[in-house]
Amino acid sequence: MPGPLDDVKILDLTQVQAGPSCTQILAWLGADVIKIEEPIRGDRTRRERAKNEDDDSFYFLVFNANKRSLTLNLKSQVGKDVFLKLVKEADIVIENYGPGRMEIFGLSYENLKLVNSKIIYATIKGFGTYGPYSDIKSFDHIAQAMGGAMSANGDAGAEPTFVAPGVGDSGSGLHCAIGILAALRQRDRTGDAQRVEVSMQDAVLNLMRIRMIDTFNTGKAAKRSGNRLWDGPRLIYPCYPGGPNDYIALVLAGDSWDTLLAVSGRSELIGDERYATEEARLDNLEEVEEIISEWTSTRDKYELMNELGDLGIACGAVQDTSEILHDRQLIERSMVVEMDDPSRGSYKMIGCPIKLSSLDVVIKPPPLLGEHSREILSQILGMDNTTLEKLEREGVI
Repeated sequence: MPGPLDDVKILDLTQVQAGPSCTQILAWLGADVIKIEEPIRGDRTRRERAKNEDDDSFYFLVFNANKRSLTLNLKSQVGKDVFLKLVKEADIVIENYGPGRMEIFGLSYENLKLVNSKIIYATIKGFGTYGPYSDIKSFDHIAQAMGGAMSANGDAGAEPTFVAPGVGDSGSGLHCAIGILAALRQRDRTGDAQRVEVSMQDAVLNLMRIRMIDTFNTGKAAKRSGNRLWDGPRLIYPCYPGGPNDYIALVLAGDSWDTLLAVSGRSELIGDERYATEEARLDNLEEVEEIISEWTSTRDKYELMNELGDLGIACGAVQDTSEILHDRQLIERSMVVEMDDPSRGSYKMIGCPIKLSSLDVVIKPPPLLGEHSREILSQILGMDNTTLEKLEREGVI
């Protein structure tokens, strides 16, 4: 069956992570995402962290599957004219340029609306388009810093710590995708299009709500507590043989404590008043953690996970980024897929996390730079070979 966004055409002017993560989700759901890139150079992530000069970097590959690539020089008047013709046929334009860049191009939302009154215009900026910080550029770690994530992450007494998942970039992209889908729904219902705006700082703050609870309660800043949460026991425990990622994550809720004591051979402690209640265990936190660690450190993390999971205890092995590529659960759910790309060879790729009963998402290789330029312009705008060759000679595409 066609995807739910099969009839949606998106002009994607985004680069790096925040915007491309948004449009990739929409492409997976069936939208025709036309990634518009600068001729010759393209998205800068094609080259950043690349293993060799001949192949696009995995930095580019992980955010641009299922898209088509059109090279177009928006600094030239001819390039702008071609873009505006595409806008007439599109549903959505999305960009994450620096503040004011679209206005410099003469491609502001107001200008695009004159060409297509039903165009949905989505923008991702570090601090949005208004407010005292709106002229400041941002990246993921800056959004993490300004959104509160860094201040609450790290060990007690240590410096604020960067969060590995791209909550500033990909987090903004996911928020923007939701906004775009809402705008599409409204346009389908009322005929009215609108502007969608996501600030990276806003997105990080939204993701920080769980860590804001103490601040709302006390008016004080959340403390960095490492692998402890809300003064409770550690969230992870060491496993055998003691490598850097040989740990298991545990949540001991309800009768899980007694179950763990029984399975670990410490049943004599069941009912001990020092540990019998959650409050008592909090009063004897270091002893509780030592009891758990002494046992888990003798066991393999995966064996332990299976054993405790079968007993109803919430748990999970701490997997490194290599281990997750071989995780049976992720492979079964097509979250780790094998790509067979004649241009780049075979490699593993991350799949679509949204599962729809009506859609079996097929992950397609990200496009080569300008791979679909002729196809798009002839298909959508009806340009003939003579016109396309002229645009190529002039460096427009």
